[in-house]
Amino acid sequence: MHGHGHHQSMSLASPSVQLPRTLARPPFAEVSREAIVAIAPELANVPPEYIRRGLRTKAQQMLTGISALSSSYLPTSMPKSHVPQALSIPVRSSSSAQYPTHVLAVASSKSSANEHVLMFPVHNIVIAAQCSALPRLPPSSNPSSGSIHVPVLPLVLPSPAAFKVLHSYIYTHSLDGILKSLFPLPSGFVQGLSHHTVQSTLASGNSLHQLSTYLCSSAGASLQVLTTHAAHVKELWQDMVALGLHDPELWDTVDLAWEIVLGALNLAASGH
Repeated sequence: MHGHGHHQSMSLASPSVQLPRTLARPPFAEVSREAIVAIAPELANVPPEYIRRGLRTKAQQMLTGISALSSSYLPTSMPKSHVPQALSIPVRSSSSAQYPTHVLAVASSKSSANEHVLMFPVHNIVIAAQCSALPRLPPSSNPSSGSIHVPVLPLVLPSPAAFKVLHSYIYTHSLDGILKSLFPLPSGFVQGLSHHTVQSTLASGNSLHQLSTYLCSSAGASLQVLTTHAAHVKELWQDMVALGLHDPELWDTVDLAWEIVLGALNLAASGH
């Protein structure tokens, strides 16, 4: 029953949204060693996987630096025409915070010239160690007396809104954060979600069916609501491809979200 059901439900769901059966995973590409060495010469001989692991331990200090900057000096969005080339930001020399080195001004590849862009403070090493498709960020200066100079870089992505989810993920590596941002699922399943649970759920038709059933009823079996959920997963996937984010835990979690939402669309379309 699974086999032929998919195509019917997809066309019923919404003729305008094309939903592939699976989200294609681009071939793995490792990040640029040159980009990492330009930021941190001492990491020249460290395998990228170790660098990524090491960054996880610094995430809290980095997030502290991001929120210090965001809360006081950086709007979350601004008109594209007003985006400065750099920001000079007064900082308190607090040892526990690692201040961002750059701000990404993210615009949508689908929209017009006079739109708003979303502003995301980032740390160059976090981007260089995880996003293999992004160009090298220009150098940023070290904090001088009492202020930091932060270059602002325009970045065009399929979905600036989906990047909000990925921006959080590249620091926290929280798989439950990914699912919570997409659609409602049982909190017992999502809370503290591990990669192992993601993989075992993907391998279990029964678990997938239960989660799809939950999502279908939470959406009131509305094809429109479920299609919107599916569109959000698809936008996340498009941004991941555009950034060259090849994190297997993230990919498996997005695959899981896709399976759940397609299953829910099937159930809604067949009137269960």
